[in-house]
Amino acid sequence: MRGTVDGFSYGLVTPVVAYLMASLGGALGLRCTTRSMRVAQSWRPGWLALGSAAIGSGIWTMHFVAMMGFTVEEAPIRYDEALTFASLGVAIVMVGVGIFIVGYKGARGAALFTGGTITGLGIASMHYLGMAGMRLNGTLEYNTLTVAASVVIAMVAATAALWAAGQVRGFLWSVGASLVMGLAVAGMHYTGMAALSVHLHDTGVPTGGESPAALLWPMLVGPLSFLALAGVVVLFDPMMVMGRPAVAPVENKPGVPAHPAVRHQAARRPPLRPVRLSDRSGSRAPQNR
Repeated sequence: MRGTVDGFSYGLVTPVVAYLMASLGGALGLRCTTRSMRVAQSWRPGWLALGSAAIGSGIWTMHFVAMMGFTVEEAPIRYDEALTFASLGVAIVMVGVGIFIVGYKGARGAALFTGGTITGLGIASMHYLGMAGMRLNGTLEYNTLTVAASVVIAMVAATAALWAAGQVRGFLWSVGASLVMGLAVAGMHYTGMAALSVHLHDTGVPTGGESPAALLWPMLVGPLSFLALAGVVVLFDPMMVMGRPAVAPVENKPGVPAHPAVRHQAARRPPLRPVRLSDRSGSRAPQNR
């Protein structure tokens, strides 16, 4: 028996809130990625790790906010907590790999393609692992072509978002990139849900159970709290808003090449003109006796 699936039990509330959560995580994470390109080598891993965790938490939160509106009329739904939180770990780790590649190699060429592909695959892996943690009296089946389309959407949009974040053009540019990242996550999610069909094991009267919102809300408290803390870090860093570092951004170590974004900024600076003492004082410099 085919189950009656409803992905919008609360109307447009869950899709809109889910998209905002994905965009929030993307905004914080991509801004941290941009910030990492303007700091010393020793600080870069910390900013990239914070960005990876923010994006991964935003992806995970978006998915389960959207799943609050998902119901199967003939069967109550439960969630396996171990698999549910494992999907959060997968999202953070795989997105982190992509973010670190772009953060160290630059948002161009092979590095951008590799980082965007891994980030997109992380979004897709989180989605389908999270779906595997769903428990109901039936079997989930997917349309292969639609699943493939959802993965492509995630990879293309994630690559575009990382490219935009790598341009280092200020706060508003990163906000635009985060909206693209939100589209990557939301588009992938709802395309993947369109590929889903539920086949129930029997036609008996379903037993009662809690609503998906009541089951999922307690699990969302931790990631939401982390996103709030990450937001505080971003808001209290002046460079995040102004788009300019307050001090010299990168330390030059012998034998360590500068980040591509830093080299690009340095190339645009006008050459320095040597200044003689006579230019400042109007008189010749004293000669050594």
